[in-house]
Amino acid sequence: MSWTITTEVVLFLAAGALLGAIYFGLLGWTVRLHAAQAPAARVIPLYLVRLAVAVGAFWLIAQHGALPLLLALLGFVISRMATQHWLRWV
Repeated sequence: MSWTITTEVVLFLAAGALLGAIYFGLLGWTVRLHAAQAPAARVIPLYLVRLAVAVGAFWLIAQHGALPLLLALLGFVISRMATQHWLRWV
């Protein structure tokens, strides 16, 4: 692989992992609000922000092609697995 391709692979994997961290961070916040029986006016915006961030980011990444989209999705899934692993030990 050339330097440019390697850089793009790392970039899109990292973008997916960062997106996953944001997504699952917002998900955790939403779950805590649900557990505290917060009003829907505080919970629903988090759902919408989480959805908008994920869809918007993946749409922007998809504009670069299928491989960057798959790499970002892989980073997202790795972030999900890391979050699940971390939460098992907390």
